[in-house]
Amino acid sequence: MADQSKGVKLYGTSFNGHTTMVECALRLKGVAYEYVEEDRKNKSEALLKLNPVHKQVPVLVVDGKPIAESQIILQHIDDVWKDPPHLPEDPYKRAKVRFWVDFVNKKVVPIMHTIVTLKGDEQKTAADEFGGYLQTMEDGIREELWTGGPFINGDNPGLLDVVMGSSYTWIKFIEAVAGVKLAKREETPLLCSSMEAFVELDAVKELMTPPEVLLQSRGNPGAKTTETSDD
Repeated sequence: MADQSKGVKLYGTSFNGHTTMVECALRLKGVAYEYVEEDRKNKSEALLKLNPVHKQVPVLVVDGKPIAESQIILQHIDDVWKDPPHLPEDPYKRAKVRFWVDFVNKKVVPIMHTIVTLKGDEQKTAADEFGGYLQTMEDGIREELWTGGPFINGDNPGLLDVVMGSSYTWIKFIEAVAGVKLAKREETPLLCSSMEAFVELDAVKELMTPPEVLLQSRGNPGAKTTETSDD
């Protein structure tokens, strides 16, 4: 059970994929936290003071000490609240999980941003590139990490499940906007099934904004990028 003696506050924004990742990690750990909604266009003085370098969300504050950047926050959560663990015990596998998380951040997320800004053949090319990245992940995870179970991490969700699972509704949102299929079960069954299992977890289900709600929130989504990265 998580240590609830620590004061925990999360600064984030609605419809922001990386804020959702952090909330998912906290809830899976059973950590009670106060959520502070930030205005993207009028960021609070508190946020600017807590994250003076990047001036963006999410920011996690634990006992008055701020941690910025979502991927760093996720690993900090696992360091502070160790049960249940989100990283494997084996050092090699821990390194591999971090590698694939970095791959998602540097390859998968940027192409998601790109797809909704393109049309026609260019959009199809970007969608194919996205599919190629998922296939690379599928092959690598099967070879290096997966030992069976509904999640990438096995019987219980881990760090990669948090990162990919919390992105699932955004993938479905982009599919609806662009009219292309991105997550193909016949090509990447492990990733697709693990993301589907993740979004149905009781601890995080209410955080998973349905694609149709995301569509309504964006107005004209094809004219702007999605908020799948740190604000």
